[in-house]
Amino acid sequence: MDDVKVAGAITGGAASLVGAGSVTIATITAPAPGILGVIGLTTTTTVALPVAGVVAAAGLVGFGIYKGVQFAKNQSQPSK
Repeated sequence: MDDVKVAGAITGGAASLVGAGSVTIATITAPAPGILGVIGLTTTTTVALPVAGVVAAAGLVGFGIYKGVQFAKNQSQPSK
């Protein structure tokens, strides 16, 4: 199986297994704009990433590390 098919299988499989969800990365609170901020009210913004994207990226990083180790092992062995 070539590397492109493996990478596609990792991202597609991860996305289908995880489903639709998100991971909250940060919650930012700031003063509200205008007169509302003057009287002390705030607004909150949530930064989130889709879970499927996070899992797929982790899978691709793992596959990249695997291929790098495999390449290094092949380079360290004497050629026949």
